[in-house]
Amino acid sequence: MNMLTAPGKKGLAERIKALVALYDPRIWKEKGLWWTIGLFVVTYVVVVIVLGILWSRTPKTFDVREKAIELAGGDESQLVVGSYTTAAAIGIAETLLDKPGGYLSNDVSPPGIYLDNIPNWEFGALTELRDLADTLRNDFSRAQSQSVEDKDLQIAQPQFNYNSDSWILPSTESEYRKGLKALERYFIRLSDQTARDAQFFARADNLSSYLELVEKRLGNTAQRLAYAVGGRDLNTDLAGDPNARQSTPVPQESSNKTPWMKIDDVFFEARGYTWALLHTLRAMEIDFGPVLKDKNALVSLQQIIRKLEDTQDPIWSPLILNGTGFGPMANHSLVMASYIARANAAVIDLRKLLQQG
Repeated sequence: MNMLTAPGKKGLAERIKALVALYDPRIWKEKGLWWTIGLFVVTYVVVVIVLGILWSRTPKTFDVREKAIELAGGDESQLVVGSYTTAAAIGIAETLLDKPGGYLSNDVSPPGIYLDNIPNWEFGALTELRDLADTLRNDFSRAQSQSVEDKDLQIAQPQFNYNSDSWILPSTESEYRKGLKALERYFIRLSDQTARDAQFFARADNLSSYLELVEKRLGNTAQRLAYAVGGRDLNTDLAGDPNARQSTPVPQESSNKTPWMKIDDVFFEARGYTWALLHTLRAMEIDFGPVLKDKNALVSLQQIIRKLEDTQDPIWSPLILNGTGFGPMANHSLVMASYIARANAAVIDLRKLLQQG
């Protein structure tokens, strides 16, 4: 056995020795400047390609309950109403900033500058984070319209609305980290019995207001995904109201189709938004549990979560395919639109239960 494996070991040692020799300064001097530059360029290109592949992987989901316990220092008894939703917002922000490659939407050097799937994913997740921060500031943390805003959420909400692709002076990352720190301070104050100014009100009307925004986001996203194959739509802007008016006249029928080069952009933006929304709703399932049970709406929320989980299934194709509706080739956009449309229908039903149940 040793005699059989010995040549293999010797061959491996020789290869390693040859590879090391390539970087010997004496070899560089003998081969010349252009050979040295060529070796550097080849090495740089290989590193950039490998990093581009690694950074193009969309982040996995995280457990919002474990995240909340982690933020509470491992003591689950410190968690109160609102802790899980705030922890979800913090987890989404941390993922955007600290995933492999960091935040890529404002990169000006390879490989980030030529990657487009992850920056679109980031914008989708950022959209949900902005919606959640806005709702925390204006609804969940306030008892009524005349209530004073929370001091930390007053900082966090505008920070996450900063330009998403600013490279410097100030950079997007630095502004978003300020918002993240403000959310962390709010999280700590929520469970602090001496800081009574930090509140989270888990009420049916607050949740319904947030879901109204989610309903519009999902509807918009499903429609944009459906435009991947194109189609002719009738104008329903005025909903048939004979007395309704709009500022600019539009045709009664229109044709919409997403440009071929933009199809994967819309797909990954939708995947990023639903990824972030999935964590938010999982957290709200805990924080709003008693309200949902009282309205017989818990199963409806769980159904929404189930459909959003489907949007995060692994993508086995190296490309986002765009086959026709009933053609021989798959259409990833229409599959995603189907999941989102079903989730949106469940959101509409859930809102009705919260308002009437």
